[in-house]
Amino acid sequence: MLLLLPAFTGVASARDSRVFGVTLAKTSADVKRVADYWQPARLKDADSYSPATPAAAATPAPSSTPASSAPATQVSSPVTRATAAQPVAPVLPRKRTAATTMGKVFFRFGDKEYWCSASAVAAKNRSVVATAGHCAYDPRQAKAAEFWIFVPNPGPNGETPDGIYVGASISMHEDWSGKGDYDFDYAFVTVHRGFKWVAKNGGYVMQDVGRLQDNVGGQGIELNKKPGTYTVAAWGYPAGAQPDGSRPFDGKSLKTCKPGPTRWTSAVSLDLQKGVQLLSCDFSPGASGGPWLIGYNDDRGLGSLNGVNSLTWNRDAKDWYDAVSSPYFDTTAGEVYRRAAAQTTPANVT
Repeated sequence: MLLLLPAFTGVASARDSRVFGVTLAKTSADVKRVADYWQPARLKDADSYSPATPAAAATPAPSSTPASSAPATQVSSPVTRATAAQPVAPVLPRKRTAATTMGKVFFRFGDKEYWCSASAVAAKNRSVVATAGHCAYDPRQAKAAEFWIFVPNPGPNGETPDGIYVGASISMHEDWSGKGDYDFDYAFVTVHRGFKWVAKNGGYVMQDVGRLQDNVGGQGIELNKKPGTYTVAAWGYPAGAQPDGSRPFDGKSLKTCKPGPTRWTSAVSLDLQKGVQLLSCDFSPGASGGPWLIGYNDDRGLGSLNGVNSLTWNRDAKDWYDAVSSPYFDTTAGEVYRRAAAQTTPANVT
C-alpha cells in the first residue's frame, strides 16, 4: 500500500505568508504515473536531455544557450536585512557513511525533458531536496515541473544506486512563483520515500528503499552569512556550452568550484538585487540547483548549505564563464526550508 503526503497547495499561515507551495504528486496514481515515466530505459537516455536554464524553463523549444547575465554590478548591501537564524547541522546517512547527498533532478516542461543539479538537506522529515527555483517551477507559465524526480549519485548509464525519489510538493518564495524574481530562485522539494526498479518476470517492479536522508544523509543549512566574510564551494553537474561554443563538461560527473570568497551582485533585468556571486567558477548549464557549501568536509561529504547555483556570469564579456551566483540565503529562505521540512512523509512505497 502506498501512503501519501497530504496536499500542499498554498499559504499555510500568516507567519508563512511569503512561502508558496505547489503539490506535485498527491495520489497513489500520481506517484505511479511519475515512476512509470522514468522506467530504466528512459533513465538510460537521461544524460542526453537538456540541462535546464532560466530560458529553457520559459521556452520548451530545444535550446542549449544559457541565460547568462551582463557583467556583474557590485552593491554594498542587500535590499533587506534579516535576523540571525539557528543553523541546521548536517546529518550522516544511517545506512552508510560514504554516500554523497548530491545528484540530479529530472523533470518535464511541456513535452521536453530537462535536468538540473540538487542536494539532500537535513530535515526532521528526512525528505527534503534543495535546488534552483527554475528547476521546479516556471513563473512565466505559472506552472510546476511535471514528472519531477531526484536521483542522488546517478550513474552514467541511468543507474540509481541510492534510489529514485518522486517529488511530492514544492516550497518556494511567493516572489519566485508570482514574479520570477531571481532574488528567490531557490526551491525546497519534499519527496516521497525512494524506490528502485527491480527486474521481475520480464519487466520491472518498484522496491522501497526508504527515506532520502537515511540513505544519503543531508547537508546542514547556515543562513544570513554576509558575503565577503566566508568562503564557499559550489557543486553541480555542468554540461552546457561555454560562450565560445565549447563543451568542457559532459554532465555525467559531479564537479566543484573550489572554495572562494563571495560578494554581493545585482542584475536589474532579472530583478536580482541581493545576489551572491562566487568568482573564478566556470560552471555552465546543468549546474543549476547544485549546492553552495560552507565548511565542506571531504571525508564526510557534508557541509552547510548557503545557496544554490542560479545564474552563470560572463563578467568580462569574453569566451568563458567566470562566475556563478546564488540568491542570498537569509531568514526568509529558512522559512521556505522549514515549510518543506514540516511536511509529513509517506510510510512506504510498496
